[in-house]
This record gives sequence, C-alpha cells and structure tokens, in this order.
Amino acid sequence: MRVEWGGRYLDARISGASIAGVDEAGRGPLAGPVVAAAVILDPACGVSGIGDSKRLTARRRESLARTLRERSLAWAVAWATAAEIDAMNILQASMLAMRRALEALPVPATSALIDGNCCPQGLPCSAEAVVGGDGSVEVIGAASILAKVARDADMLVLHDRYPDYGFDRHKGYPTPQHVAALRRYGPTPEHRLSFAPVREAASRAT
Repeated sequence: MRVEWGGRYLDARISGASIAGVDEAGRGPLAGPVVAAAVILDPACGVSGIGDSKRLTARRRESLARTLRERSLAWAVAWATAAEIDAMNILQASMLAMRRALEALPVPATSALIDGNCCPQGLPCSAEAVVGGDGSVEVIGAASILAKVARDADMLVLHDRYPDYGFDRHKGYPTPQHVAALRRYGPTPEHRLSFAPVREAASRAT
C-alpha cells in the first residue's frame, strides 16, 4: 500500500467538524494505478480556481495542487495498483484507494463527500456520494486536482521506465498510439490485464 499525506495537523485537530472531499483519478486507463485523494480545506485560507481537474490545464492543476498541499488543513493521496485492479475490478480498486486516502489523513475527518454515486465500505467517518461533485463541490474539486496531479506524475515515472509506450502523452488512456504500442510490444507489468485491449495484446504475445 502506498500513501502520501500532509497538512497543518495542529490547526485541523482543533477545528471542530472537518469535512473531507474525496475523488479518484485513473479509472479509464489501460495502465498504471488508480489514485485517490482526500482533503480538508482550511476555511481561513481560501484557494481560488478550484474545479473539476479535467477542465483545467496541466499547468493550472499543478499550481493549484502545490497551493492545496500548503494551505489545506490536511490532505492524503493513496494508490491501488494495476495488480489490485486486476484482482478486484476497477470499481472496487477505486473504492479501496478512496478508503486508504481517508484513513491516511493526518487528522480524522468527521464526514466525507465522495465524488460519484457510491461510497466505499468501512470508512472511518460518515460519507455522502455526490454525482458530479468534482465540478460542483469545492472540496471534492480540490481532491480531484490532488489525485490527478499525483497520478500524472506516476505516469511520467512509468514513461522513463517504458519509453516505447508514450505514457508521458496519454497517461495510460487507450489512445490509438497506446493501443498500437501494446500490440507491438505487448503489455508491461503496469498494464491492467483485466482490461480487454490489454488481454488481447497479451494473448497475441503468447
């Protein structure tokens, strides 16, 4: 299990009710982990420009992520690996990553707002699912930014390891370039064998 966390713990500990926003990045790609973030914003330190990470440029996301890590009362990022995705399916792996992120917060959240239509089981606090929350609820949008930036950074590391696949450009999503590389070179250990294009490429390689 891999997690990262931070925040101003002493401020958060005395702040009373602490509502965490939770979101994930990376359900659709053929390779790499699914990454979730949980964040508790500081009402005294507003961060302007928060929104759905998919609607922001990479540069804007990275700038906001730096600010969120500095100004949030608490934040955490957690991963579910490609192997875990294959073992339990992408939905359950996403739920696992979200639960890990909430559990890793340096101060417990009293409640959580989860992007989507369902909540993970076994959370350490009460939770509510919000469909489209990354674009309509600020604290969920903040989590979406942290998750997306963390996952994109991971995919750049994978690009250095497997430069033939173009992970720096498509971040593991099933673009024509990615599918062509899969067919030519076969899957890497970071590919999700439970996804049909990867299974097909693996069967061709055997």
